[in-house]
Amino acid sequence: MTVFDRIRQHHGIEHATVTLLSQRIKGVQLVARSDFAGFTVFGQVDTAALAAAAGEAVARLQAGERDLTIHPNCGTNLAAAGILSGVAAFVAGSGQRRSLWWERLPSAILAATLALLAAPSVGRWLQEHVTTSSQVAGLRIAGVARLPDGPIIAHRVTITTTEG
Repeated sequence: MTVFDRIRQHHGIEHATVTLLSQRIKGVQLVARSDFAGFTVFGQVDTAALAAAAGEAVARLQAGERDLTIHPNCGTNLAAAGILSGVAAFVAGSGQRRSLWWERLPSAILAATLALLAAPSVGRWLQEHVTTSSQVAGLRIAGVARLPDGPIIAHRVTITTTEG
């Protein structure tokens, strides 16, 4: 198991956890970040509720609910939109022989807009195949702890193997 594979698994569990919390706590605003040891959740959420959702997320992913790993507000979607629209605008703007920027601008805007229309599908594909994994057999939530008080409420979710 590579570091990248482990982060993809944790990212999938993170998405599933945030999805379950969003279904249970209407209007909750959460941000999360995954890494090799687990993930951190930033936002107004009770520690017990987060622990329950994380445990259920792992169980449901292990039961085959792969769609829980895809989240519409994932940073992967934002990155896909930014990269696609930026490259499209650059290519469209530089591919013309006109030298005045305002003559190239309409093509660049059109290309960027078309790229933004494609971005949600590309972002979803990237989540499914590159940035998350629903293959979490052998993993379990090792702990959920609220981090020391700061300007934003944060919790650390640690993940380990069932052997560990």
